[in-house]
Amino acid sequence: MIETLLQAILEQIDQPKKDVEHNLRSLLNEAVSKMDLVSKEEIERQRTALNNANLRLNELLKHVEELEQKIQNKK
Repeated sequence: MIETLLQAILEQIDQPKKDVEHNLRSLLNEAVSKMDLVSKEEIERQRTALNNANLRLNELLKHVEELEQKIQNKK
């Protein structure tokens, strides 16, 4: 009898714990879904694209400088 009562009490204690855990997970999932998050892979793709753009920009700047020098030499 005591064993059955103890088991019933333990089951009653365990259910609120499961409910709280479920509710917390739901709240956290909802909060995370509202955030504007980006994956690490997307950050890496953007970093690579930015590095490539910077390399191209530097090449173009060198080319402009060369053209400016040619113009100055012709004067």
